[in-house]
Amino acid sequence: MFEVRVNTDFAAAHFLRDYHGKCERLHGHNYKVYVHVQGAKLDEGGMLLDFTELKKALKEVCGKLDHTNLNDIDFFEQNPSAERIAVYIYDGIVALLPQLKKTDDVKKAHVHAVDVFETDTNRARYIAD
Repeated sequence: MFEVRVNTDFAAAHFLRDYHGKCERLHGHNYKVYVHVQGAKLDEGGMLLDFTELKKALKEVCGKLDHTNLNDIDFFEQNPSAERIAVYIYDGIVALLPQLKKTDDVKKAHVHAVDVFETDTNRARYIAD
């Protein structure tokens, strides 16, 4: 099994509506995002996939979040947790690159996981089923 990873970052504000603590107030993060693609089969050039294609899709999806109040995005249902952000990014990437949607064929390159760091020490991960 091969795995490749690309990353990017974005800055955004949010608050957690159903949370009781300091995160229920509006605040911001400099998010770091890592996307992991796995597969067992390499192409003719010996690559799992073109880094450039994946990086472009990741930047496009995260660009829609950059310098926004995440609570204004319907997808998050007023609770833009790191976990929901990870799912949003996964969905956005497979919408742009449908060939990377996970299937039962483990040989096929697919997005395996999306990591969203709110801080250097706090990470949420979405693993595609």
